[in-house]
Amino acid sequence: MRNFSKIKNIYRGISDFKKCYQRITNTVKDEKGDFVADSHSILFRWKNHFFQLLSIHVVNDVRQTEIHTAEQLVLEPRVFKIELALEK
Repeated sequence: MRNFSKIKNIYRGISDFKKCYQRITNTVKDEKGDFVADSHSILFRWKNHFFQLLSIHVVNDVRQTEIHTAEQLVLEPRVFKIELALEK
């Protein structure tokens, strides 16, 4: 019975070890879709990726009507509602 529990613990340990193992890859895809493996090219690719992602696109043609389109979400309270709330 003791041998069975030892074997069971060994298999449980192997199983837990395999679950935690994650393969680390040092490759990324470039703009064309080809894999890049050297560290200089990988850093260059990440730099370009975040530059494109975070670059601000300037809009030149903004009309005045497009600027003031936000409506007030909460209406101002009416006088009778304030008086009713004070009475309560």
